[in-house]
Amino acid sequence: MALNILLLPGDGIGPEITDTAEAALAALDKRFGLGVNIIRRDIGFAALKTTGATWNAATEDACRAADGVIMGPTDTAAYPPPEEGGIGPSAHARKNLDLFANIRPSRSAPGAPALKHGVDLVIVRENTEGFYADRNMALGNAEFMPDTGTALAIRKITASASERIARVAYEMAMQRRKKVTVIHKSNVLKLTCGLFLDTAEKLGAEYPAVEVDECHVDAMASDLVRKPETFDVVLCSNMYGDILSNLAAEVTGGLGLAGSLNRGDDVSLAQAAHGSAPDIAGQGVANPGSILRSTAMLLQDLSKRRSDNALAGAAAALDAEIDAMLGDAGSRTSDLGGGLTTSAFGGMLAKRLSEGE
Repeated sequence: MALNILLLPGDGIGPEITDTAEAALAALDKRFGLGVNIIRRDIGFAALKTTGATWNAATEDACRAADGVIMGPTDTAAYPPPEEGGIGPSAHARKNLDLFANIRPSRSAPGAPALKHGVDLVIVRENTEGFYADRNMALGNAEFMPDTGTALAIRKITASASERIARVAYEMAMQRRKKVTVIHKSNVLKLTCGLFLDTAEKLGAEYPAVEVDECHVDAMASDLVRKPETFDVVLCSNMYGDILSNLAAEVTGGLGLAGSLNRGDDVSLAQAAHGSAPDIAGQGVANPGSILRSTAMLLQDLSKRRSDNALAGAAAALDAEIDAMLGDAGSRTSDLGGGLTTSAFGGMLAKRLSEGE
């Protein structure tokens, strides 16, 4: 059976790092017989130049048709206004494809540089509502100015979205260390955070084997620095998850190593956790670890959707080889004190994957 992977390189360092993901998939295909078929489409500035828009309906349809999607980072801050074709690919994909779960693991690889070692947690972030004004309304935008001196934003929290993301967290905890920490600020945001917390705690009754606790978001920022090893699955609304996952990533080695998977009922999209870094684009110094970790997450997710042991084996092999390379100072990129370029890291990884047993 073919495995159709849609590759969307993106902006800045996106083409460089997604090339390493494509090379890794080719090596894994050779080793595990996955039937990988890579389909490339432009997004971002490359698409704007050829189609007049950074994201379009044809790309959205291609995401639905593919078995999985790998999206490189995009430079949305530099895009022209929407009426001139500047459409945020990530926001539109998450909203229109209903990619309601953003899964962001933070794990310190053995022997690799990190602020804290022995950490293995995963942040489960609701991905479609909250304070994100570009995706939390069916029509219109949730950020507006009633006059030039006043700006307002609407935070949207629903019981339905809170329950489905909480279920993802509980199901994940059942496969891990059986602990969920719900993040909120219900002492101040009594209605919105209160609804998120209450919904998550009520659902917890369906998972008696899972220990459930809760933590204020500001306290959690401290705890992720002070004692990150004590957490297992961390359940967050959209903005809290966005911020805390970056913090957790820095504790365990940096955003360059942080995997990220956007998942819906029908589509899974792997995405680097970091931005497009236009200041270093084309220099060969970008760390491709994030997009590679995300690719491993995509393969693992597809293995569950398909009940496919070969895909599970490929995902485990990719993660293991990344760990092995990060554990050796001679096979790291420059941001981690090594001497490998982006392409050299990708080439070495592909070779190791091809030669693995």
